[in-house]
Parts: sequence; C-alpha cells; structure tokens
Amino acid sequence: MKLLTRAGSFSIFYSLNVAPKVKATAAPARAPPQPQDLEFTKLPNASVSRIGLLIKEDSSNLGTTHLLYLASGLTTKGASSCKITPVGGLLGVSATRENMAYTVECLRGDVDILMEFLLSVTTSPEFRHWKVGDIQPQLKIDKAVAFQNPQTHVIENLHAAAYGNALANPLYCPDYRIGKVTPEELHYFVQNHFISARMALIGLGMSHPVLKQVAEQFLNMRGGLGLSGAKAKYSGGEIREQNGDSLVHAALVAESAATGSAEANAFSVLQHVLSAGPHIKRGSNTTDHLHQAVAKATHQPFDVTAFNVSYSDSGLFGIYTISQAAAAGGAIKAAYHQVKTIAQGNLPTQMSRLLLRVSWKKSVEIWGIPLLLMSCNTEAHISEES
Repeated sequence: MKLLTRAGSFSIFYSLNVAPKVKATAAPARAPPQPQDLEFTKLPNASVSRIGLLIKEDSSNLGTTHLLYLASGLTTKGASSCKITPVGGLLGVSATRENMAYTVECLRGDVDILMEFLLSVTTSPEFRHWKVGDIQPQLKIDKAVAFQNPQTHVIENLHAAAYGNALANPLYCPDYRIGKVTPEELHYFVQNHFISARMALIGLGMSHPVLKQVAEQFLNMRGGLGLSGAKAKYSGGEIREQNGDSLVHAALVAESAATGSAEANAFSVLQHVLSAGPHIKRGSNTTDHLHQAVAKATHQPFDVTAFNVSYSDSGLFGIYTISQAAAAGGAIKAAYHQVKTIAQGNLPTQMSRLLLRVSWKKSVEIWGIPLLLMSCNTEAHISEES
C-alpha cells in the first residue's frame, strides 16, 4: 500500500507480508562439572630484595646525625647515587635517638649493585666541603616541616625535660648549629660509630649465605668498639611552652624500663591495655580505658593515648592528651587516675595477654618491624607476675 500526499514529498509504505516466526532452539545441555580436589601451589618469594644496615650511635655532637641523614645521597669514594638509578634502586635513611638505619630496595638480580652502594655510603663517604655546604640550608627546612606537627615538638621537649644527657639531645639540628657542622665532624662521627661492633645487617628476599659473605667481607674492615657514650640518666623536669593555639598538648611521663627487660614487656602490656592508639585510620578508641575515663571528665572534644618508649639504658611511660585549654586540667587528672587504677591490677590477666598478642601479630607484617624484633623478647613477656 502506498499513500501519496501532494503537500510534499512525504510518503509512507506498508508491507502486507507477515514476518515469519523464528523458532528458538534450546541450547544443548552441558555436562555437569566434575568435582576437583584442591590444588596448592607455593609461589617463590617476591622478586624484590630489601637490605637494612642498623647502626647504633651516640650523638654527642648536636646536629651531626641530622646532617648525616641528609648527606646519605652524596657521592662516596666507591659509588654515587647515579649508580642505583638505572636499576630502579631505592635508598632510605632513618634515625632515632640511638640508631641509624640505612635500607636499600631493588630487584633480586641487582642485589650486588645495591649492596656495593650501601656499603660505600656507610663505610667510605667523602663529605666534600662544597657538597656539605649545599645541604646545610636543608637542615632548617627539615626542621620547619617537622615542627608543623605539634607532636614532634612535644616529644622533643619531653626528652629534654626527662633527661639531662644523651637522650635529651634533639633529633633535629639546633638553630645555632645550622651551618656550623663541618665535614671533619661527619668523618669523625662515621669513623667512631660506623664500625662492625655497632652494626647489624638484615636482608629480606635474598640468599642468607650471600648476605653473610658480604657482612664478613666488608663489615669487618673497620673493627674496634668505637667511642663509649654516656648512659642516659633520668632526671625529671617540666617544660611549658606558651602559644596561641586553642588546643593543649600535654605529656605526663615517668621513667619506665630499658629495652629487653621483663619490666619493659610489662609496660608494653600496660600500654595496650590503656590505649595504644586507634586501630582504624582516623578512628577513635571509644572502648579504651583512658578514653572512657577522660570522657567522664569533659564533654569537649579530646584525644588521649598511652605513651611508651624504651631505650637501651632507660625508658618513658605515661599519657599524652590533646584537649581544649579549659578542659586540659581535668583531662590530665582523669587519665592519670585511670593509669593508677589499671597499674594496681584491676584488669583480668587474660585480657592483657590477648591485647598484646593481637597487636604483635599485626605489626610484624610491616617492613621496618624486623629491626624492632631485636629489641622485643616475645618469649619472656606476660607472665602471671607481670
């Protein structure tokens, strides 16, 4: 059928034939899958190797460790940082109040290159005058960035108030020492601290015989015991710093125990029982004992956690609170009384065991934690007496 309209060239067509029906064919039946046994395959270790060199140091020269940290990427007598760049190697340096850790990460096939570079950085640095001078201004930048975090400032003042020597030394170079740390001081520090008796070599994802051979060949080049640093002496004290912030950061601590002792393990249990920080990112510990105690003392926003740190000669344990200025006194008192209550034994022993074991299992998954395994005796912890 065709319809024409003279008003334009518009036309419509109709078909008189009916479309044939298509019969749907059923899919062929498939055979049911046969049950299979479970198969287990053990994959080889990751292709990435990690090597860490831990060095025990005693920073008697203020600012030396901080500048040494920045100088880790400078050219040495045996290699430069350009040598590890083509193979995708990474060099990392971290420092605490007692140790420095140099770590390298690379593909397993490039271990020899990274190992050579790591040993050159730690045993044969050059510290050229013009290179050291170029990184001196970075000391001030590093310090300014770090102190943007109020916790960094609190921890620095806390150690300065608690100790009169050794551990009282700051992690960051004092302002009056910036620009005055010389290459000769760096050489003197390396020669007396970077020695075999103060080093521990750790490797992941590589052959243990290879690691042992390297340690015996290169780390024995510089023998001796080095300089004997003064033992940390706890003296106690108080530092108050006034500012215009609306929040008050307060740390109240006492001397605890040295690393590796039975008392240090007991303090570790006490820390996790009280409050060791949130287990969820940006979360809060509303079920922790410290949080519940402070919540009864103030209705304003606050944060509270147990503070615990152990060193080779001493340790610190206490509380750290962040609260509004008007509620600071009440928050500190409530947290203090809760620590006193728990320390007197008002908590089931089985609960403290569970808390520490769960936290320990979670922490060993992180790279960096193997360095801490040397300072935690898991076999001697949590006896009935502790």
